[in-house]
Parts: sequence; C-alpha cells; structure tokens
Amino acid sequence: MQDRLPPHETNTNTNVNTLIRSTPFFTGLPEAAVEKATAHLVTRNHPANQVILLENDWGSSVYFILEGWVKIRTYNLDGKEVTLNILGKGEIFGEMAALDEVPRSTDVITLAPTVIGNLPAQDFVNLIYTEPMAGVRLAQLMGRRLRQVNRRLRLRESDSMSRVADTLLFLADGQGKRTSEGTEIPNLPHRELSSLSGLARETVTRVLTKLEKKALIKREQDTLRIPDVNALERLII
Repeated sequence: MQDRLPPHETNTNTNVNTLIRSTPFFTGLPEAAVEKATAHLVTRNHPANQVILLENDWGSSVYFILEGWVKIRTYNLDGKEVTLNILGKGEIFGEMAALDEVPRSTDVITLAPTVIGNLPAQDFVNLIYTEPMAGVRLAQLMGRRLRQVNRRLRLRESDSMSRVADTLLFLADGQGKRTSEGTEIPNLPHRELSSLSGLARETVTRVLTKLEKKALIKREQDTLRIPDVNALERLII
C-alpha cells in the first residue's frame, strides 16, 4: 500500500496563480471572483505513487492538478482495485465531497510527481454560490465525466481491441495534448490500462502491440501518441 507521507507545501506565487487561472474551471471567471476564491490556496508537491486522499476522508479541500497525473480508484466486492479515472493537469477532484459535506467515496493516488493546489472547501462552495459561471463550469465538468462513464459502460461487453482503443480515446478526450503529430497521452503502466479497461494486463499488452504494428499508436518512454484519433475510433465495434 502506498504511504501517505507529508507533502512539501508552499504558498501561492505568480506561477501558481497563472496555472490556477489557466485551468478550465477558472477560465472566463471574473478576476475578482478568482482572487477571492484562491486567496487561501496552497500548493503541495507529491512524489509518484503517493496516496493523496483515502476513501472516507472528509471533504475539507478541493484539489486542482497543476502538474502531473493522479488516478481515482475504488475496490469491487472481491477486494480488487478498480481504476475509475485518470486525471491530469488542469483537472479538479474532491468537489463532490465538499458540496455534499460527506466522506469521500474513492482514493486518489499520484501516478507521477504531481503538484496539487489545495483550495479550502468552504472557499470553493462560496464561489459556486456567488458566481453563476462557476456553477456552469462545474455542471459542464460533471456532464463530461458522465458521458465518459456511460460510454465505457456500453463497451464493457465489446472485444478486447475495442475496449483498449476506447480506454486510450477516453484518456485522449480527458487529458490528450494535441500536437502536429497527433494526440499525446501519458504512457501509463499496463496495469493501469488493465484496471481502466477491465481486461487482464496480458491482454492489454497484446492489444497495444497490435495497435503499434498497425501504426495506430506510437509509444515512447513517457508518452503514447495517437497519430489519428478517428482511425482509432473506427476500431470500436
């Protein structure tokens, strides 16, 4: 089990303020509202494979990923780990526990060295209550995540090629970086893709090799590139 070590904490600075304002949630919000909401925000630096939150923790903060990657996980009835989502730079988590004032329902673990902006839950809630556009941003976030989950559930009975392709497209939709050579996503360990797709790790490895031979993906040390998202989409049946 990953250790919950004390993270390195820093106060906000000009770079952090720029990063927090560039996140989709804060984009377009009035400057005065953003300044007020982030007045007590602090950043914490976490190494890879560190637990940030545990299920049943209380929602005292809302978290913004300023750099790095985290996974959201839970466990099934057999005690097997299930990865629900992978979140990267600009994403938010912990917002539902803050709004509902209930313990958290999932764990959050870093996949790489990660910088997190911690916003007091009450400051976040006050922003939602007082700034209409913040509520719209939150609704858009929830809607996108719901569409992603619905799509993954529909493909649970599809063949392994379709399910791995859909997992890669799921990551590209949420965290893909568009470049002139295609869409880049993190080259995650096969066990993470296995948990996301619901397939055995050996099956994921085999499918990725086939996709690479077909030139539908290109794997490098830290990056997996999808040259043509539409070509990968056409594999899904």
